[in-house]
Amino acid sequence: MNRKSNLRLGLLVCILIISFVLAGCSRKPSHEFIRIGEIDPLTGKLARHGLEIHEGILLAIEETNLKGGIKGKNVELVTRDDQSLPEVAYGLVQELVQKEKVVAITGGYVDTLVAVISEAARKSEVPYVAAASLQEELTKTKNPYFFRISKLSGFLKPVERFLVEVIKPRKVGILYASTPGSTEFATKLVEFLKIKNIQVPFQEKFRTGISDFTPLIIKMTRYDLDFIISGGFLPDHLLLIRQLKQNNYPLKGYLGPWGIAYPSFVSQMKKDAELLCSTCAWNPGITLPGTEQVSREFVENFEKRFNKTPSTTNMHGYTAAMVIIDALKRTNLDNNNLKNDLRNAISATDLILPMEHVAFDQNGDPLNYEHVIIQIQNGRFVCVYPPERATGKLVYPITD
Repeated sequence: MNRKSNLRLGLLVCILIISFVLAGCSRKPSHEFIRIGEIDPLTGKLARHGLEIHEGILLAIEETNLKGGIKGKNVELVTRDDQSLPEVAYGLVQELVQKEKVVAITGGYVDTLVAVISEAARKSEVPYVAAASLQEELTKTKNPYFFRISKLSGFLKPVERFLVEVIKPRKVGILYASTPGSTEFATKLVEFLKIKNIQVPFQEKFRTGISDFTPLIIKMTRYDLDFIISGGFLPDHLLLIRQLKQNNYPLKGYLGPWGIAYPSFVSQMKKDAELLCSTCAWNPGITLPGTEQVSREFVENFEKRFNKTPSTTNMHGYTAAMVIIDALKRTNLDNNNLKNDLRNAISATDLILPMEHVAFDQNGDPLNYEHVIIQIQNGRFVCVYPPERATGKLVYPITD
């Protein structure tokens, strides 16, 4: 190697050394960060909604850091993918707590995943604020580290009142996915309708990701149903509605509590989405009274960040993260018992956000989480129940 080559090599080494030194100087030491963990299904069968929750959480973290962080410290999000598998989700809690040193965990979609994360969080004594959880059983077990911003009755009660006060059906058909939350929703709804002397001649469970609803549709045609409730998720609704149309089923009314109040559903189904009903806790234009301005700001920030319209699942992720952020602001960050103090601060949450006035009961359930009923009219989500929040009138029965 000649002298010129040696000089070039030496110069390159010097540049690399300087670069590493500067990078080390510019990186803040770990004690200047507050680390929040996230566990979501980012791959696997639940990835679509898991990614939506992640986007909401990420926006909350980024907004907080842009405003100066928490008491001068930036928030760092440490995200893990549970692959839509409970056995994977459980092990990730210990990794986040012991290796990544997170002070709290959020995320979570469907109760098969949330259940194992909440149990692992209890054993690790770290607060866990679940973004999407329904099953009532999860908060009946003593777990002081588990909180959630949604619950089953927030869906169930509005649907019950809507059916009795507005639809007034003779016969209702109920399909539901084989997940714990959907099964519990269907079971309680059937019990309620029977008390109200409303017939439920058709009720069927199906596996999430079913490839053909035709046998169930043929069975439904025997009963002259006035209204159909389908406790499935987005892919289930896409297939079921298409096959109802293909089989010329005389659909009078249809409500899916999950998976319909999404722009992606309307864009995929187009005119076949018209006059279908769903529930939502929040959507652009449908927000908790008094939070209109904050809601618009969220929509603007989300669209700027992700180049798309936010969904109700995005807002669930955002709300869960904001609960932890708000609690951290009310906690002594230098306390050696930070996780325990943070748990107490989350318990005392009193926070008004676009989706709900967040406060928890002694079991970690939200006190004020409740959906409205929407109907898709001209491609838009129109609130049709309750009357005090309605932005339009229900069209029923469905007419071609």
